[in-house]
Amino acid sequence: MSTALDAAPFEIAGKTRVLGILAHPTDHVKAPPGINRIARERAKDAVMVPFNVPPDGLGSVVNAFRSILTFNGSIVTVPHKQAILAFCDEVTPQARAVGAANVIRREPDGRIVGAQLDGIGFIRGLYHQGIELEGRSVHLSGAGGAASAIAFALGEAKVARLTLNNRSRDKLVAIRAKLQEMFPAVDVAIGTIDPRGHDIVVNGTTLGMRPADPLPIDETGLTADMVVAEVIMEPEITPLLAFAQTVGCKIHLGRHMLDHQLQLMADFLGL
Repeated sequence: MSTALDAAPFEIAGKTRVLGILAHPTDHVKAPPGINRIARERAKDAVMVPFNVPPDGLGSVVNAFRSILTFNGSIVTVPHKQAILAFCDEVTPQARAVGAANVIRREPDGRIVGAQLDGIGFIRGLYHQGIELEGRSVHLSGAGGAASAIAFALGEAKVARLTLNNRSRDKLVAIRAKLQEMFPAVDVAIGTIDPRGHDIVVNGTTLGMRPADPLPIDETGLTADMVVAEVIMEPEITPLLAFAQTVGCKIHLGRHMLDHQLQLMADFLGL
């Protein structure tokens, strides 16, 4: 159903504030329509556009942002979440702990501040769908920016047990050490692709974005009493979620994380 807001004309003018989303490629990004909708709902003269930036161009692009006076900031996604920290003048405590940022803001003096909202958005999405976390056991695949942020947010949510799984084991050792230091009450273990014995199974990797991708876990370990959650937004029903449905698991879509991050991101970007 269309609304007056949807029908209202919008024109980019000389005072329009510019927001971006840094990615490579940008085909999969879902945030711009949501942020642009929020800007209009808040009566802000601002627009978000995608910036397809390869890894070797990230530094020059961020440095150019410092000189664009109409630039407010940018969402940061794959593959730049960890690399972006090297080009920030300041990062929030959560971004520092995670080792990745998913949003940057340009200050009036040109300084770049990075923050991490992946984990907070993911947790809020679960709560909104009626999925409780305190005292439960979680199997989490991935060690990149999103997965690391989710791991720390799960610690803050007081899960009882967190099992980490990733193809590169070295990253997990470092993440586990930080989690144990910050959340001593949480039983943190480095596990395998077998999710048996957990209440909630989370895919924090990019496996599932492409049709030929292998599943991030051993699907034979899924049981009907589990919740299976994704961070991938495109496709909405990944091969993992499709298989989980056949088992009878409750599934949690990747878009729920984005839905709950958008308001947080809009606030951070000054909308």
